[in-house]
Amino acid sequence: MSLLESSQTDFHDPRLATSRADLLAALRAFLPTDAVLEHEEQVRPYECDGLSVYRQLPLLVVLPRTVAEVQRVLRLCHERQVPVVARGAGTGLSGGALPVGDGIVLSLARLNRILALDPAARTARVEPGVRNLAITEAAAPHGLYYAPDPSSQIACTIGGNVAENSGGVHCLKYGLTVHNVLAVKFVTMAGELIELGGAAPDAPGYDLLALYIGSEGMLGVTVEVTVALLPVPERAQALLAAFDDTERAGHAVGDIIAAGIIPAGLEMMDGPAIQAAEAFAHAGYPTDAAAILLCELDGTLEEVAELTQQVRDLLLASGATLVQVSRDDAERLRFWKGRKSAFPAIGRLAPDYYCMDGTIPRRKLPEVLRRTAQLAAEYRLPVANVFHAGDGNLHPLILFDANRPGELERAEALGGRILELCVEVGGTITGEHGVGIEKINQMCVQFSPAELAQFRGVKQAFDPLGLLNPGKGVPTPRRCSEYRQLSGSAGHQHGAGASH
Repeated sequence: MSLLESSQTDFHDPRLATSRADLLAALRAFLPTDAVLEHEEQVRPYECDGLSVYRQLPLLVVLPRTVAEVQRVLRLCHERQVPVVARGAGTGLSGGALPVGDGIVLSLARLNRILALDPAARTARVEPGVRNLAITEAAAPHGLYYAPDPSSQIACTIGGNVAENSGGVHCLKYGLTVHNVLAVKFVTMAGELIELGGAAPDAPGYDLLALYIGSEGMLGVTVEVTVALLPVPERAQALLAAFDDTERAGHAVGDIIAAGIIPAGLEMMDGPAIQAAEAFAHAGYPTDAAAILLCELDGTLEEVAELTQQVRDLLLASGATLVQVSRDDAERLRFWKGRKSAFPAIGRLAPDYYCMDGTIPRRKLPEVLRRTAQLAAEYRLPVANVFHAGDGNLHPLILFDANRPGELERAEALGGRILELCVEVGGTITGEHGVGIEKINQMCVQFSPAELAQFRGVKQAFDPLGLLNPGKGVPTPRRCSEYRQLSGSAGHQHGAGASH
């Protein structure tokens, strides 16, 4: 069962020419010429997000500069029933920003101002196109920073972070986007401007802010975000531990958390990922290790010194063959440079790779790593593992070559099996990348028909015509019925081209 099914549309389909011309004329009546892209070579860069195996050219791309322009675009599309896919930097990894052929891409890239930064209140009010790292750079002179730090933080935008409820290496201690956002302004498909949250610690009624964060652009288009800023810790120190067995490394993660220690970050990489990252970033990783753990501790000088010794002792007791403690901030940042470079580094190992995202209970980590290796052998595809071990958020990277017949289908099927394994052991199909189009079949495994009906009810309440990011996030009953039939018969055969 293909993820895209038969929904792909030819950009040059004559049936689209009239609707493209009419919509173009209506948009240019109130937008500058450079705010609407119409030609194939102009819209081609918007055909996919970071999950580049799935591509679709949009009808048009619109780049508003103001909230008022966003509202007018959405009102126009609502009146004409034109689908809209909002887009940030396009770094997402679940196909969440994949266009639809008969709809527009609404790029928020030009709404990129930091509107206000209040050091006393420790808040920043920003437009959705502001880069994640730019918030920390603006706050740094005040001794503050923004905690969520996805690997793509140099490029990803805060609007996209809100859509996907992004995390990062420090989310174990400091939480995901939902824990660090105080308020959001968004525009409904009908063009209405709505504000959720605020400066007060609580508000009466339903927690709609938490509902909106992570809704993947299906409920509204974000136009402003107020984030919480944290003081930079007095000290931060990183430990790098090498293991000759991935299961021992997995058990060590549980040992640290069981001791009552919550690191700022606790990351794991396996052998293939270590070797790729070291060749790419020269972080000083031991390339003969089967796995490494990176553990960062932060706080006061005394607290970090004490915790560092405790964690070092725990790692050695858990079977670490080597434990290095960062000697200064430069070495600490070098340790993390390798981790944050892992995804592009692994891109050098194969023509293509498929980055998965699932979450499991920490105690199941050794079992899931073992069973993932078995699945990789079954589907005849290598898998490298880079992930947030502290909170059980896995990122298996499936290496393949899309030019070889059947390999993309095998990669897709293997990814589906890994996600369903996460559900089987008590976990979930996503930790921070979102569902998008990538995991829409596995939503049928994660949730019951009654639960999915509730999700569709929420979508209906915000977007009755279903025009915002259609086909993403929540599967139709028909899709689930077909997928369950497939999974019960040929869906889990040994990688013989069976596609989810």
